[in-house]
Amino acid sequence: MPFSSLNDPIDVARAHAAFDLVWNEVRPSVPDGDQERERTRVASLVAHFAHVALDEADLVRRTLDRYRKMVE
Repeated sequence: MPFSSLNDPIDVARAHAAFDLVWNEVRPSVPDGDQERERTRVASLVAHFAHVALDEADLVRRTLDRYRKMVE
């Protein structure tokens, strides 16, 4: 699980909440056959930015920005 690098329960909860928000935003544009790969990509991005994000909203914004750049 990409969030295993997070030790603080608050950080883990924030990462899960951010993942849900980002995934719900991008899922409609992901073809059915690519959903698992893209879910993993989103989770990895959330984990990557979790340590530097100021709050949950910042974590969502950073993740969405990077994800969109990756899939353009």
